[in-house]
Amino acid sequence: MAKTNKKQRLGRGLSALLNNEDIQSAKDKGAEKVIGNIIEIPVDDIIANPHQPRTQFDDEALNELATSIKELGVIQPITVRKNKSGKFDLISGERRLRASKLAGLSNIPAYIRLANDREMLEMALVENIQREDLDAIEIALSFQAMIDELNLTQEQMSERVGKKRSTITNYLRLLKLDPIIQTGIRDGFISMGHGRALINIEDPKVQLEFYEKIIKDHLSVRQTEDLVKKFREGKILEIKPQKRELPNEIKEFEREMKKKFGKKLKISYQNNGKGKITIPFGSTEDFEHIKNLLQ
Repeated sequence: MAKTNKKQRLGRGLSALLNNEDIQSAKDKGAEKVIGNIIEIPVDDIIANPHQPRTQFDDEALNELATSIKELGVIQPITVRKNKSGKFDLISGERRLRASKLAGLSNIPAYIRLANDREMLEMALVENIQREDLDAIEIALSFQAMIDELNLTQEQMSERVGKKRSTITNYLRLLKLDPIIQTGIRDGFISMGHGRALINIEDPKVQLEFYEKIIKDHLSVRQTEDLVKKFREGKILEIKPQKRELPNEIKEFEREMKKKFGKKLKISYQNNGKGKITIPFGSTEDFEHIKNLLQ
């Protein structure tokens, strides 16, 4: 039953989330003939939404969507408004637009509607928040944008996007984390639950120590919460991540790379297959040497 309710909530259309009076308040001269219709428009006549909350687009996923569009076409139209120059401002559907360009389409189906600048931002933010594939930080940034740009309270946002006020608060609190930890959430190294536990540590330096331990020791959210609680109660005074051995094939690769890039090169690895290679340099000459090797 819970799953059904979630789908119903996520499936609410923008018209159900935004006031109809607000949507209809914008007056776009010369647009009366196309407003409310789905028509094919040239992709070159579409101007990207400057208020687009989403800044990261996965290239592989875009190419997959482009392949699908070549085979089946654009199944869900994008949403635009007609501007004074006769072209169209994109309200939502930038990923579909980008993929359509990759697929070589010259035209794309678009739903034309009325919207002023404020409504454009609100519609883009609301659509973004309702997506299921967004990371927690991206959602938090969208909520923050609604506060900063639209002057909405958390209670008003709750009504707009159909989420509890406490949920909105939990997302916004993630933005208080160190930027490195926020990046870790976006890249999937830790979860939102881990981030919520780390918020209870005020010292950014200690936050980062916990973050490193979570990654290296593969701590669950519950283990992280327990560890944070013990730290706050003074039962533990410092965090020392446990060292873990690299798989043999990665260890051998690391040895080879150190011969090329220096002994300070380091590879970190997780059981889920994620990791990173760090190549430090101590001077401009070192940087040029590393750059030449990579090229």
